[in-house]
Amino acid sequence: MEHAVALSAAGGPSHVAGHGTGHLEEEYTTTGIRHDKMGMWVFLCSEVMFFTGLIGSYIVLRFATPLWPVPGTVLNIPLTAFNTFVLICSSVTMVQALAAVQRADYRKMKLFLCLTVLFGAFFLCIQGVEYWKLLHEGFNPHVSLFGSIFFTTTGFHGFHVLCGVICMAFVTGKALLGKYTQAYHQGIETVGLYWHFVDLVWIVLFTIIYLF
Repeated sequence: MEHAVALSAAGGPSHVAGHGTGHLEEEYTTTGIRHDKMGMWVFLCSEVMFFTGLIGSYIVLRFATPLWPVPGTVLNIPLTAFNTFVLICSSVTMVQALAAVQRADYRKMKLFLCLTVLFGAFFLCIQGVEYWKLLHEGFNPHVSLFGSIFFTTTGFHGFHVLCGVICMAFVTGKALLGKYTQAYHQGIETVGLYWHFVDLVWIVLFTIIYLF
């Protein structure tokens, strides 16, 4: 017992109880931030650089090309605006899920996590419908520079949303199995950071590609 207390006081590993099982959690880090959360922040920094490159390329090509189509004549802006609203709603439910587990409301935590997964999957379905209609109408990556950069940029974002939905489904599965508690819910917080980033990127993409 004295050895365990000494480890805890020194910042060593300690056990956090959750539903009768012990979860090993590192409390000490050189940065003061948990390793999983710091890892996610580092990853998101690399993603910021990646999407900055894509968005910057779009802006340069957009203003360097004399004949650029008006987005509203090619793209279905009302449908995508609705899809954007769906993705924003998924961020809201993600925030509510984290708040629920922090106050030990596990029923609402599960509900909001399930809603987040559903909203994310629905977003992908709508984007798939949009792609199908555009391709059916002859708008594809080969038809123009706008078509090429549109499918490249939104396609990469869609892939990130797909990865987020898969990770969110995994976290939701753990939540339904009772793996998260008020004291131990790092998985929800970490995947939430990624999800909010994906949502923010889409708002930027929607603004510059669909509205300008």
